[in-house]
Amino acid sequence: MTIAYVDTSCLLAIAFGESGWKSLKRRLHGFSDLVSSNLLEAEFRAACVREEIAFDARMLGSLRWIFPDRALSPELEAALRIGLVIRGADLWHIACALYLTERPAELVFLTLDARQLEVAARLGFET
Repeated sequence: MTIAYVDTSCLLAIAFGESGWKSLKRRLHGFSDLVSSNLLEAEFRAACVREEIAFDARMLGSLRWIFPDRALSPELEAALRIGLVIRGADLWHIACALYLTERPAELVFLTLDARQLEVAARLGFET
């Protein structure tokens, strides 16, 4: 089973037809399980409104949502110890991925954000 945590930037690239979207879509289809924080839905919907494109719920249909049942303080602190400044939403996605697994090397973290990608890689996620 290959699992990937998907950041909003990946689905937005596909929805907006950004450069490389077809290969990204193929890569997503290569995983047996795609997971994300439900923050992705809010970010995705807001971007669709901002860019004046129709929201397509099918874009989110293959995702399994992570609903943490506790504060993510340890995960947030671990990500912040890396020493790179990232936006709060990006930090939340990293923390949710850490919450999902005790061994980051066993989880692929997919994002198009360079700084978030660097933090994920330094934490041990496959990128």
